Amino acid sequence: MKKALYSLLIIFGPSSAQTAYEVIKRADEHLRGVSNKAEMTIEIQRPKWTRTMEIKAWSLGSEYSFIFIQAPSRDKGSVFLKRDKEIWNWQPKIEKVIKLPASMMMQPWMGSDLTNDDLVKESSILNDYTHQIVGDTIIQERACYSIELTPKAEAAVVWGLIKTFIGKKDYLQLGSEFYDEDGYLITTMEASDIRYFGTKILPATIVMTPIEEKGKKTTIHYRSIEFNIDIQKEFFSKQNMKRLN
Repeated sequence: MKKALYSLLIIFGPSSAQTAYEVIKRADEHLRGVSNKAEMTIEIQRPKWTRTMEIKAWSLGSEYSFIFIQAPSRDKGSVFLKRDKEIWNWQPKIEKVIKLPASMMMQPWMGSDLTNDDLVKESSILNDYTHQIVGDTIIQERACYSIELTPKAEAAVVWGLIKTFIGKKDYLQLGSEFYDEDGYLITTMEASDIRYFGTKILPATIVMTPIEEKGKKTTIHYRSIEFNIDIQKEFFSKQNMKRLN
């Protein structure tokens, strides 16, 4: 009898439940794939103006990525290269490759509500935070885990707390809240327009909204995403930055 009870505990007990870390990891892997190529439109909205960018992007794992700006005309041909935790920028007007210094990591990327650090992901959402499932919620009629991420003592991170909401069925990250070290909500992320890109189901629209700055937001619309493309790390070189044009 004791053996039977022990077997049932192994099968149905806490060890079979997903941890918050596992949920975060599966959501990240679902979004990224081994490699991908994407085309997107980014709209930056400000109280007195709106700016739209057309972009192509390639990535390999979490270490390598290219961002190629196709429009507007004044930025056309600009390229950003990410290799590990470094960002390089090709500026065709002056024909120079510039490495972005660490001091610029928290600066807005291309005037948007994304930062240069968002491109690099210098702070790892998996390794620099502790994760805890704190409850359940419903977003867009989908049952979601509500997970809190608290920075580890030794981690050099921007946020004092992140709350994120991940679908239980498809591991879609449907929203996040970003708090400073004093517990004030600074920025929200909302995902919507869920559709299939090939065999993967993903949000096609991501909206980043600063809470204390009315009339400001950045919206990312994915037009296409191809996963597991044939691409090698050698593609992500400073020499290729000039050739993408």
